[in-house]
Amino acid sequence: MRVRFAPSPTGYLHIGSLRTALYNYLLARHNQGTFFLRLEDTDQTRYVPEADKKLIQTLKACHLDWDDGIDLNEAGEIVDKGDFGPYTQSQRKEIYQKYIQELLASGKAYYCFCSAERLKELRTMQQNHNLPPKYDKHCVNLSPEEVQAKIAAGEKYVIRLKVEGNQTIEFTDLIRGPISINSNDIDDQVLIKSDGLPTYHFANVVDDHLMGTTHVLRAEEWISPTPKHVLLYEYFGWEKPQFAHLTLLLNPDKSKLSKRQGDVAVEDYLAKGYLPEALVNFVALLGWNPGDDREIFTLDELVKEFSLEKCGKSGAVFDLKKLDWMNGIYIRQLSEQALVDKAKPYLLEYLGDKKNQWSDDYLNKVILVQRDRLNKLSDIASDDLSYFFNDDLNYNPELLVWKKSDKEKTTEHLKSLQSELTAYAGEWSIQALNDHFIAWIKEHGWNNGDVLWPLRVALCGQEKSPSPFELLWVLGKEKAVTRLNVAVGKLS
Repeated sequence: MRVRFAPSPTGYLHIGSLRTALYNYLLARHNQGTFFLRLEDTDQTRYVPEADKKLIQTLKACHLDWDDGIDLNEAGEIVDKGDFGPYTQSQRKEIYQKYIQELLASGKAYYCFCSAERLKELRTMQQNHNLPPKYDKHCVNLSPEEVQAKIAAGEKYVIRLKVEGNQTIEFTDLIRGPISINSNDIDDQVLIKSDGLPTYHFANVVDDHLMGTTHVLRAEEWISPTPKHVLLYEYFGWEKPQFAHLTLLLNPDKSKLSKRQGDVAVEDYLAKGYLPEALVNFVALLGWNPGDDREIFTLDELVKEFSLEKCGKSGAVFDLKKLDWMNGIYIRQLSEQALVDKAKPYLLEYLGDKKNQWSDDYLNKVILVQRDRLNKLSDIASDDLSYFFNDDLNYNPELLVWKKSDKEKTTEHLKSLQSELTAYAGEWSIQALNDHFIAWIKEHGWNNGDVLWPLRVALCGQEKSPSPFELLWVLGKEKAVTRLNVAVGKLS
């Protein structure tokens, strides 16, 4: 088995393209096959500088590796590795010219000299008569002499596929089953553009054949042009690969996933602090089901479980809430050091010029107590955490009072806490603080809520926060005692 991912360098890596790359990778690895990377850049008008390098970097960031194809060398330049290069289509122009001449010689392709104006008029007429947009074969019967005369005169031309009428074209989709179409519904597709470069439809067939592609796994939108590709394989007398088309990715409203309703670039998700492992796990489940209730998979586990038989036919909804949930699970599986290393850049950026006011140890503690509350790493950079970096807590004193308690009891508890905390000489850890103060509360016969709620509010000034012992651990004794004193003052 030999499969490929063949992106176009027209910008970011779409989340749907990541899924296509991932499924090809999983299919190859599951079957001990080969996965290669090809760059389809024949549409030079849409080329975005450096997009090809960013595509490679993003795939590597997601831990997808490939056996041959384009890659980056140590200097960050794109190079070929493998025996089937060049792997960049714009560098294969002479190869395409060789094969287009074969089609011309066999009468399976023809020169077309129609101007853009004529084609526009044709399209308008077809629209006005509710006809499908198709080329009308105006140039199909030009004689060799007429063709040479027009070329000699400098007329611009394209080369089109010659589609014979009333033929049934069939192929089997490995996900959707048998598909057939009448050739009358197929356009005489442009194969070579006026700039001499091939269209996607021609180049991908030639390249897949020459590069030994056995299985073509791609998005649903490529079902409709597949019959054209099948024709080309038949015209050349080549064995066609097996085709499989993945379901559409949908927004929650069941529309096609688009940037209008949120981020669709893999880079955007990584930049926000979604872990690559979580993103890959999430994307794997968009159209593939393991057959049971499992949802958390390592990449190796996905390789072991993946098969096209478990890929669905209906659209897969991109549920951001589920991605957040899954990413949170992966964040909580990180070691303390890994969490700090990954989250601290977001916290430092949030603090800006003020970041040097706090020690590394203090910032590390802030990150660690927020672990269970992070859906993505960038959540650490939140105004909700301002109480860690601002001693002027602005809150309503009534928030200090727990349920059925009152100001007098709350004041008494806060003063007692202040004294006990000042005298505390034990280990300054979350667990030690928890054990000491829970026992202390029990000795006095108080309710936990009556004591711990005002303690937590005094330390952070908010209804929701880490536990009071986590807050104590981060803030330290001196700052905590000061905030308890301020709370007493608010109630007096």
